[in-house]
Amino acid sequence: MALDTKKRSAEPGEIARNTSEHLFVSWSAQGGLKQVVIDRAAGSWLYSGQRRILDFSSGLVNVNLGHSHPKVVRAIQEQAERLCYVTPSFGEEQRAELARLMAEVTPGDLTKTLFTTGGTEANEHAIRIARMFTGRHKIMTQYRSFHGQTQGSMTLGGDNRRWANEPGITGIVRFFNPDPYRSPYGASAQAALAHVEEVLWYEGPQYVAAILLEPIVGYAGLIIPPAGFLTGLRELCDKYGILLIADEVMTGFGRTGKWFAVDHENVVPDMMTFAKGVNAGYVPLGGVIVNSKIAKHFDTNVLWAGLTYAGHPLACAAGVATVNAYRDEGIIERGAKMGELLMKELKALGAKHPSVGDVRGRGLFAGIELVKDRGTKEMLEAWNRPSVKLQTAIKNALMSRDVYTLNRWNLIFAAPPLTVSEDELRLGVKAIDEALDVADRFAATGELPA
Repeated sequence: MALDTKKRSAEPGEIARNTSEHLFVSWSAQGGLKQVVIDRAAGSWLYSGQRRILDFSSGLVNVNLGHSHPKVVRAIQEQAERLCYVTPSFGEEQRAELARLMAEVTPGDLTKTLFTTGGTEANEHAIRIARMFTGRHKIMTQYRSFHGQTQGSMTLGGDNRRWANEPGITGIVRFFNPDPYRSPYGASAQAALAHVEEVLWYEGPQYVAAILLEPIVGYAGLIIPPAGFLTGLRELCDKYGILLIADEVMTGFGRTGKWFAVDHENVVPDMMTFAKGVNAGYVPLGGVIVNSKIAKHFDTNVLWAGLTYAGHPLACAAGVATVNAYRDEGIIERGAKMGELLMKELKALGAKHPSVGDVRGRGLFAGIELVKDRGTKEMLEAWNRPSVKLQTAIKNALMSRDVYTLNRWNLIFAAPPLTVSEDELRLGVKAIDEALDVADRFAATGELPA
């Protein structure tokens, strides 16, 4: 069959048909899927023909800089004209410059980066480096967490998406999250740390290479640990010679109102993984940055790690432009200010809607937890359970108002681009306000819109 090489713009119906017949859509049963076809994007907006949809989740919480930022687009174009690819064994300007910038903006003595194509590979390489450096095997992580979906990183996470891929890799030990809203430790960092140390002693701290965690949990529930927990975890790791790895894939690059979530407690991890906001998702990119002690270890020991596309020039050029935009345009500071407004508006919704049990967040990274009863805190749709009817109904209610958010079980995320305007922010909150009527009705009657 001859290929049609004539360049043309496909009609939305053709795109939808090709998707249905030839493309797997992530995390979905494939039959009956109906996708909105997006043909362009700018700022906080997605466009489907004449329809305009407010992206109130920054894609998958990665388009921190907004869509189609001209400096990043231009950097990709200019790099494509010069050099699209060269193997990691060669030096290349953009990957070297981005590595230098990473050493500047990350805390403490984090100094040397191994680039990957995304967050899951960053976490895979982080645990591999930790095991090579320490000679130990076990890695401790939190139950409510998500670290990616390759074989190692999916085992690290406690998210239910790991179930289809188990048993996974060996040596992963989980502990319970400190969750001020739900955990038995409440807001006590010390009680939570005592639990971590108890798990350590059951596992043998001398066998634990690293504790890896999201400083603020993302997809698994947007859980913010109590003040002092990260500081205490740093001290616990130092006590037992364990590495602390911060997964900043979702929380990094201004999402929480600071460059990185660990900056809220001035904690310096031994390693940090990143992706998403490093170049706002414009070209796939991630990485792991390590401290000087770990970096020096590999001066004389082979780093058994790497990828064909490690430090891809197009991705790194986008990264350099993105980091410079964050700095030059005051975007992280602006995002922090807009985050204060977002939390104020969402808390007002919480007071208004009986189905809202908790509103929490930092910066432009907020979540609304839905409950059947505020007193018992019974989840309106139980986490990790089969039903997603409420989630689907809320998403449909929002999309009918041309607003896109992420929502999982009983949590609605609000994470617009750091460049969001005040008018756009209020528009998104208004749509969430109206969609919460669906949750209120479900809490009261168990019924959803037909």
